[in-house]
Amino acid sequence: MNKPMAQGTLFGHPKGLFLLFGTEMWERFGYYGMRALLVLYLVASVQDGGFGWTTQEALSLYGTFTMAVYLTPLIGGWLADNVMGQRKAIIYGGILFSLGYFTLGIPKTMIPGMEEQVFYLGLVLIICGNGLFKANVSSLVGDLYNEGDHRRDGAFTIFYMGINLGAFLSPLIVGYLGEQVNWHYGFIAAGAGMLIGLALQLTLADKYLGQIGVVPSAKIAKNNNKELKEAALSQEEKDRTKVILIMSIFSIIFWVGFEQAGGLFNIYASQFTDRDFMGFEVPATWFQSLNAMFIILLAPVVASIWVKMGSKEPTSPVKFALAMIFLSLGFFVMVWATMVQGGDTSVKVSMLFLVFAYLFHTLGELCLSPIGLSMVSKLAPLKFTSLLMGVWFLFTALANKVAGFVGSFVGEGEEQVENALTIFASVGVAGIVTAVIIFLSANKLVDWMHGAEGDHTDSEEEKLDEELSVTGTHEGMPEKSPL
Repeated sequence: MNKPMAQGTLFGHPKGLFLLFGTEMWERFGYYGMRALLVLYLVASVQDGGFGWTTQEALSLYGTFTMAVYLTPLIGGWLADNVMGQRKAIIYGGILFSLGYFTLGIPKTMIPGMEEQVFYLGLVLIICGNGLFKANVSSLVGDLYNEGDHRRDGAFTIFYMGINLGAFLSPLIVGYLGEQVNWHYGFIAAGAGMLIGLALQLTLADKYLGQIGVVPSAKIAKNNNKELKEAALSQEEKDRTKVILIMSIFSIIFWVGFEQAGGLFNIYASQFTDRDFMGFEVPATWFQSLNAMFIILLAPVVASIWVKMGSKEPTSPVKFALAMIFLSLGFFVMVWATMVQGGDTSVKVSMLFLVFAYLFHTLGELCLSPIGLSMVSKLAPLKFTSLLMGVWFLFTALANKVAGFVGSFVGEGEEQVENALTIFASVGVAGIVTAVIIFLSANKLVDWMHGAEGDHTDSEEEKLDEELSVTGTHEGMPEKSPL
């Protein structure tokens, strides 16, 4: 069935794509800016405008918060598909997002005695807003194109650039305002970014998206999928489902390490890193921009490498194993950093340690996140695609909670450097062990894929577009993703 036509094209794509690009860019601007501030705000002393929490308390909350952020899109996607439609879900989600950021931005002097209650209310609003918003913007990109449209892959390339542009800019602006000027100004700036994205949707969606996303998709697809839902799974489908579940479990180790970026790495940047650059003290939050910057620079390079390898391109399980190795390399860099400190909390190490750690972790992400999303969309039985994509993100949510739990063992005071060394070394070793297990299991996993990892017949240009369409942060999802 042809999709309702949106108005006009730009650079060969529907103008609606660039509307969604801008909407997502500003939403990610707000979220990543807030995330960069969250732990630092909690551990800052009351005199400095924070809550004076211990590192353990702050990282534990961070883990719970990010876990919820990855769980609620499952609910938001279902509500959009079955009740309100994607467009309404985006608007409602944007409103809740903005209210959450502005709630965090309320000065404590205005709410004496209720500071923590208001803070938690802000986080709940952000979690709910993310569930409605993030679940549906990505799927609208795919809905702009009819089935078989060769432009769709390139569209996701453009869209994920919006994600990473927002993720790159936000710590520089929101992080600087919050960390260097006033915490609440930073949260207000995050809310202002979300309002810009919301305004774009409210004013331009009808013109450039037409009727796309207005009617809940489940109502449209219900009759067409009736026969499909009644069919039993074949042995091939069962095997492919096993691969998805196994690789989802393996991914937990990666995300537990990767998500130290907003937690333990953030603390390390703030307390143990020499951030002086030619007389200017680099804000700790700015390190949060490194991942997005490396993604923008390296994603096309990694995608072209896979294409040039041709028949020698690694299978999905092998790429997962490579991701684990890169993860471990990043943590071994941080082991080196803590060894330079020699257990002395007064010693601050070079910024280059964190730069190279983020570089290795980004390379790992490029080997795992887009590959995992693509794998689920290729292997999932059609009637369970949404469910199994939800399972993938469910394990990501679990990993975020575990990440906060692991990071919280850094403790306080003189023991922090020694504990950080133990955490960095443990995650690094866990990554290597996981890589070995995946390497040894790779052939069996490929057998269970039943041809999904077979030879490609596409041209190099088409393969490059396909790789780029799902390459990016773990926010950038292929068109079959329910989120």
